[in-house]
Amino acid sequence: MAYDPGAIDAALAAAVGDEPGLIAELRLAFTESAERALAAMDAATTRDQWRDAASRLKGLAASFGAVRLMALAAQAADGARDTAILGKLRRSVMRL
Repeated sequence: MAYDPGAIDAALAAAVGDEPGLIAELRLAFTESAERALAAMDAATTRDQWRDAASRLKGLAASFGAVRLMALAAQAADGARDTAILGKLRRSVMRL
C-alpha cells in the first residue's frame, strides 16, 4: 500500500486555506482521533467492537482525505480481529 504524504495537508489546506496554525491543530486532532480508534481496535474483545472501531477510523480517514488509510480501515472492518492489519494501520497513521 503506497503512502501519499500530502493527502491530509492538501485536504486541510483546501478546507481552511493558508493557516499553518490551524492546519497544525487539525492535524493533531486527526492523529489523536486515529490513535483513539486504534486503541479501541486493540482493546476490542468482540467482532462488533473491532468492526465499529475500524469503521470509525475509516470515517475519520475519509473526512481528512487519507484514501489509503481509509481503504486499509475498510479492509479491517470487513474482517475479524487481526494484529497484522492493526500493525499496518498503526504504521499508516504514523506516516501521515
